[in-house]
Amino acid sequence: MKPDSQEIATNWLVDAGLRPTRQRVALAELLVGDGNHRHVTAESLFESCKDTGSSVSLATVYNTLRAFCEAGVLQEITVDGSKSYFDTNTHDHPHFFWEDESRLSDAPSEQLVIQRLPDAPAGAEIASVDVVIRLRRKSS
Repeated sequence: MKPDSQEIATNWLVDAGLRPTRQRVALAELLVGDGNHRHVTAESLFESCKDTGSSVSLATVYNTLRAFCEAGVLQEITVDGSKSYFDTNTHDHPHFFWEDESRLSDAPSEQLVIQRLPDAPAGAEIASVDVVIRLRRKSS
């Protein structure tokens, strides 16, 4: 028997060491309940939550997304220094940012080649490298 979206969400939380509260399960179900990866903002997840009839405040959405990131089940991608997107695919991979739509999507990892990174300053190490390729539609 195939697990339902609530069971998938609950298992996702438990596997990450997170307590499956009602609000966390509701948000996790929207993020991973269908088994697909997605990119969301706190605001878009809040709206999706409202559309399902779940009662979760925007502050709770922000706090929960932070907890999910800290647990390693979400990756935060910051665009323009202020707009954060949250990705359920936590493997290293590049992103396309569609400027006209303010939308983030995965870019093909196998086509990205980074031959060399600069040395980190003394006393520091490179924790990660985020690649965001900005796109806009061509004018016809």
